[in-house]
Amino acid sequence: MVKRTSFEGDGCPVARSLEAIGDWWTLLIIREAMLGVRRFGELQSKLGMARNILSARLRSMLDHGILAMAPASDGSAYQEYVLTPKGRGLFPILVALRQWSEEFDDTPEEIDTIMVDRAKGRPVKKLELHAEDGRLLSLADITLKPRPAPRRRSA
Repeated sequence: MVKRTSFEGDGCPVARSLEAIGDWWTLLIIREAMLGVRRFGELQSKLGMARNILSARLRSMLDHGILAMAPASDGSAYQEYVLTPKGRGLFPILVALRQWSEEFDDTPEEIDTIMVDRAKGRPVKKLELHAEDGRLLSLADITLKPRPAPRRRSA
């Protein structure tokens, strides 16, 4: 078995986030959790993934604080996987991935669903990146700079 590179402690926030969500199964599990799937068997059935892979991904997501265990919502003795605030924070990432696919997929007509505003039934506007002053930003408008050193408190 090939050991994958760990990005834990990397200075790049993209690499650091990939440590927690950097494979397709994890993102698909998150998608299903956002759609209300909460039980191991339901996840396994909907995703068609091997039980051992699902177990490993769920354990990692629990360890990273993306999912938590909760008593079953139906009052049974089962436990369910629920998204934490950290897990729900991935919503814009999944929307961005979906919108990217809708725009650039070779066969967009094969995409089964469209994302709509539940209240109005209208398609969701494409995500945009804005400056603090409201200007729309593109890649050409962005740069990276070193984070300022933390201020030392005087004695």
